Parts: sequence; C-alpha cells; structure tokens
Amino acid sequence: MPELLESRVETCYQQAEAFFKRPFARPQVSFKLRGQKAGVAHLHENLLRFNLQLYRDNQEDFLRQTVAHEVAHLVAHQLFGDSIQPHGEEWQLIMRGVYELPPNRCHNYEVKRRTATRYIYQCPCPQSDFPFSAQRHKLVRQGRRYLCRRCRQILVYSGQTRVE
Repeated sequence: MPELLESRVETCYQQAEAFFKRPFARPQVSFKLRGQKAGVAHLHENLLRFNLQLYRDNQEDFLRQTVAHEVAHLVAHQLFGDSIQPHGEEWQLIMRGVYELPPNRCHNYEVKRRTATRYIYQCPCPQSDFPFSAQRHKLVRQGRRYLCRRCRQILVYSGQTRVE
C-alpha cells in the first residue's frame, strides 16, 4: 500500500516541477505517524511523515488531498524559505494553482482512539479520584510522589482501574 502513496508523492513533485519550471529535492517518506494527524512535513529535514492507519481508512481522499497538502508545504519552503506561514498565501497558491485542490488546513477523517487504562489514586478530600496513566502509575511505583492540590496530602493508589 505505501507504494501507491510514494507514487503520489512523486506525481505531486512532477506537477510542481512542470508548474514552476524548476527541480525540487525529493523528500524522505516515512509511515511512522500515529494519532490524529494524517501527515506532517518536516521542512528542514525534507521529510514527509504519513499516518498509515488514516491512509488505509481514507485512501482515495488521502492520496488526492493529504499527500498534495504535505508536498505543498515542502515545495513552498523550497521556493519561499522560512519566513512564510504554514498555511499562508504561498502554500495556498500551490494547492490551488499546482494541484487544483482546495487549500484545506485540516482533514475530517474519523480517528479511532485507543483505549487506555487509568489507575485511580485518591487523597483524604471528599470525592477525590485522580486517574493516572500507566506511565505515571509506573513512576509512583518507582518512588515518585504526587500531592493533592487542595489538601497537599500524598495521592495513594486505590487498587482500582478504569478503561477509557
């Protein structure tokens, strides 16, 4: 599947080169992006990172819009330098003029959230539940202490967990 995505990156670069009548350095492409972002352009590293899960779930629009969106950031940077706004008029010019696409700043893909276990900590205050992440719970087990902001007592693990 990433081959199609890499092919679309190349096509976007060829379109930009034909439009601006100049070559552009090709980026490294990574598929190690997770979370809510569909893609990220790292300007100074000439690197594109894409979210494979969002690509799989939204392949057609992702190839058309998201890939062009991220390539446009790198092309704009190579043309205009550091002083431009990320979604400013230079980037918008490339989206409209080169790719003939709307300059949408954000995607509207449905993002599936992972479930997370929360470890419930308490203090003497009435109705005081403090859900800790697994990472913070581990820090407590290694000796770190957290205090309640109200009563300034040490938060203690209740033995309960909750899945969110």
